[in-house]
Amino acid sequence: MVENGTATFASPDEYRAAIEAAKVDLFVTSGGDFKGRLTRLKLGGLHLLRGRENLPRIAFVALSPAHVHVSLPVSGRPGLIYCGIGLNPGDLIFHSLGERAHQRTAGEGDWCVISLAPEELAACSRTLTGKSIKAPSESCAIVPARGTARLLLSLLSKACRLAEAKQELIASPQVERSLEQELLNALVNCLSTESADRPLKWRRRHADIMVRFEEALAVRGETHLNLSELCATIDVPERTLRLCCAEFLGVSPGRYHLLRRLNRARSALRRANPSTASVSEIARGHQFTELGRFAVAYRVFFGETPSSTLRRVSIETE
Repeated sequence: MVENGTATFASPDEYRAAIEAAKVDLFVTSGGDFKGRLTRLKLGGLHLLRGRENLPRIAFVALSPAHVHVSLPVSGRPGLIYCGIGLNPGDLIFHSLGERAHQRTAGEGDWCVISLAPEELAACSRTLTGKSIKAPSESCAIVPARGTARLLLSLLSKACRLAEAKQELIASPQVERSLEQELLNALVNCLSTESADRPLKWRRRHADIMVRFEEALAVRGETHLNLSELCATIDVPERTLRLCCAEFLGVSPGRYHLLRRLNRARSALRRANPSTASVSEIARGHQFTELGRFAVAYRVFFGETPSSTLRRVSIETE
């Protein structure tokens, strides 16, 4: 049974909540009206999810340990920055089971995640190559041969076009099975490449530091980030954390802390009832005690004032 379709989103919160392949925290890093699109396709045991976003963002992703996941940018140069590694279309990230990691975009995003049961990948790869492919213990970047990558990208685009415009065609069991097999074969050929670039130990260490950083931020409610105290909590030198944040997030720890809070305040403003809510109330609820500074920072990030966001909600719902 094929489950497929496409949906568009005007809110980053609704967009990330619809990404069922993983638990995602997503923070937009520039102003403008967000537009996102998700295309989902299930072909037997093979699941595809393609995401497109018009604004740059940072995401902290926690994958399900029940499936093998492979992610790749579909367009853009670099189309995706994973743990500080810039990826071009066709470059793959072969994720470890249940991985938690950061990825970001520098502009518009266009990416795809392929997932399937570990035993299905092992069986298919054994049939095609004589060797079972398993999820790596540490995620790795893979740069397939140009022709191999081009074939996978072409098949992904074809599958998504069918899911978006010709759902009745892929409802056919024959078409479903044929497309599933073509994609599995192309995926296995890409994962079997000799040019897998396994991360160096320092990159894995940095990824672990960034996970601890996210965990610490999740339980802290302070207005201004006490970086010395936070670094002591996660047992890492301040210089190292600054280096990791620049590499993985493209911003400093303090800037990221502010970005998270501003995004969440923006979400609250968009959800609020303009007739009963106030900007000051929402600002205080997100640990912004100085309304003037909040308004200035908000406008710098999003290109409009908090009150404009709240008023726009009223206009959109009329």
